[in-house]
Amino acid sequence: MIPDDLPLLRVPGTAAVLPDGSAAIVSVTHPDLEADEYVGQLWTVPLTAGGATTPTPLTRGHRDTTPDVSPDGRWVAFCRAEPKGKPQVYVVESTGGEPVRLTDAPLGASSPRFSPDGTRVAFVARVPDEGRYEPDGDPAGEPPRHITELRYRADDIGFFRDRPKHLFVVDVPTDGLVDGALTAERLPAATALTAGELDIGQFRWLPSGEALVATAARHASREHDLRADAVLVSARPAARPDDGPMSLQAVTDADAGSTLDVHVALPSADGTTLWLLATDLRSSGLEFVAAHAGLYRMTLDASGTPVHGPERLTDEESVSLVESVLVEADGSPVVAVEHRGAVHLARLDPAGDLVTVLGGTHVVLGVAATAAGPRAVVTAAGPSSSGDLLEVDLGTGEARTLTDLSAPLRGTGRVRTPVELAATAPDGYPVHGWVVRPDPERHGAGPYPTILMIHGGPFAQYTHALFDEVQVLAEAGYAVVLGNPRGSSGYGRAHGLAIQGGFGTVDADDVLALLDAALVDPVLDGDRVGVMGGSYGGYMTAWLTTRTQRFVGAIVERGFLDPVSFVGSSDIGWFFGLAYLGDARDDEGAAVLAAQSPMAHVGDVRTPTLVIHSEQDWRCPVEQGQRWFVELKRRGVDAELLLFPGEGHELTRSGRPRHRQQRFDHVLAWWARHLPVHPGGPA
Repeated sequence: MIPDDLPLLRVPGTAAVLPDGSAAIVSVTHPDLEADEYVGQLWTVPLTAGGATTPTPLTRGHRDTTPDVSPDGRWVAFCRAEPKGKPQVYVVESTGGEPVRLTDAPLGASSPRFSPDGTRVAFVARVPDEGRYEPDGDPAGEPPRHITELRYRADDIGFFRDRPKHLFVVDVPTDGLVDGALTAERLPAATALTAGELDIGQFRWLPSGEALVATAARHASREHDLRADAVLVSARPAARPDDGPMSLQAVTDADAGSTLDVHVALPSADGTTLWLLATDLRSSGLEFVAAHAGLYRMTLDASGTPVHGPERLTDEESVSLVESVLVEADGSPVVAVEHRGAVHLARLDPAGDLVTVLGGTHVVLGVAATAAGPRAVVTAAGPSSSGDLLEVDLGTGEARTLTDLSAPLRGTGRVRTPVELAATAPDGYPVHGWVVRPDPERHGAGPYPTILMIHGGPFAQYTHALFDEVQVLAEAGYAVVLGNPRGSSGYGRAHGLAIQGGFGTVDADDVLALLDAALVDPVLDGDRVGVMGGSYGGYMTAWLTTRTQRFVGAIVERGFLDPVSFVGSSDIGWFFGLAYLGDARDDEGAAVLAAQSPMAHVGDVRTPTLVIHSEQDWRCPVEQGQRWFVELKRRGVDAELLLFPGEGHELTRSGRPRHRQQRFDHVLAWWARHLPVHPGGPA
């Protein structure tokens, strides 16, 4: 893969299945370098076995996403964003036609979901305070923000207390849709179901259609912990709520002692059960380190009020669920489980056991249940795919691939397949990862210069899925070593907890053990090795350069580099580093923190370093990268700083397409100077 191949990264979203099971509707988006935006449309993917399987376009908008199908199968609700515009909710007939807009939310709308009777669509939208975030306004002339709490901004969102996210419902004017009488000037009025300062998260309709269950941090101590409750919201308020506090009926109740951070709450089809994806944060509400999201069950009465539970159904120590994937099929919940670089599809069987139905190297991204038997339409990536749709039999595990969206990328001949790698750390601990080698037909038999790549998190995992960063380096002639050291997710809770209070210890041992295991292969050049990583990976890259001179160059990207200043500058600073590394309130705590801090040891660095950061990064704020660059330059280390305007922490994954392309160009140029593929030859 080369930087110009970015538009070939076609990624499907979670599908919506027609009630008769004949087809799925899915959004497919990709980076567009010319528009410098992500563009995409809705596609209809046939599901009938033995019939036509070629996907066909349903819409032709600039960026059409998040489809939901009405219960009768006639309509599809989705979000459409015009060029440089905010997404709004639209509806279109499932057989095709001209979409009609239903909303005009000033900051955009998201997550449309039809009511059980199909007459209404619920959605969420941020509501700005008066005088803020106006399209033609002057942000610099707005009144000052008076901050009184720790939580007031978030990466990729910005300041949020002056634009809370609320839940709305809008009637579907079927007559207007059919006769074309509905126009932008005659949009149906949306009814706000919530108001006040609290944000609404994920939501689902109750089967009765009289209420929705959503997530919200509504408890009294919400400013000082990370818990969130499942709550009931009436779908038919007696009057539009005012700007005062919301009245939400607690389903789980942090005020009454619930220790859960609820991510998704899903009512069962018969309304008697509520399935929860939630993380137990213990009594403090802050014990998030290596905490596994689990599946819970609550029993409800006819009004949706809980009468039993929540009861945890998955093992807290060994099973880590993806926080966003939860559907019900034939009365059983279906979830996605992180497992050694994969994300498997699993179903809770009648005996209460979690059974894998789609395993191997699949990386499940989304799931939609079908009405035709125990089947699901699964969005999953793999070693040679950035995402495709599969139809999976939840009973037998048989899978049928429905799309091949990455075929154009593979057709370039510039996709390399990772090879799994096993290593042993100095203390005997097993370490798992991969090595990706360049194409010998283009780059010869080696030995190849090698780059150690380290992921962020730290409680995250590199996966089997096609990874553009690795592919670009391999195409340029580099071997890439990557893996999941202690601290990562997907290998059990003890694996994730191993670095609490010990950043830069066994995790450093693990990544170096992986590198050394890969370098046993003579086609990798052990004398020409670089290191790079982002976020926690930026931390680890910087940390390694304070400990060893073996790397000829380094790229420290969006790094967590000074845990002291991080506390006051990061959106998660008030809890993240304190829980992972410790608190510098006294001399003993300061010494423990300094022992894990790259900035405390920056004077030991001699490795040429490119620092990459985004100006609007509020997760690892730009001061972290700027200070690392300045301290290196002050000490005579060959250092450069690359700053991206307007970008946040997610530049490499969801930044503007041209910025992602330009970043690749700079990365390759840096390695061409400091780790040339052909030493002595032309760069």
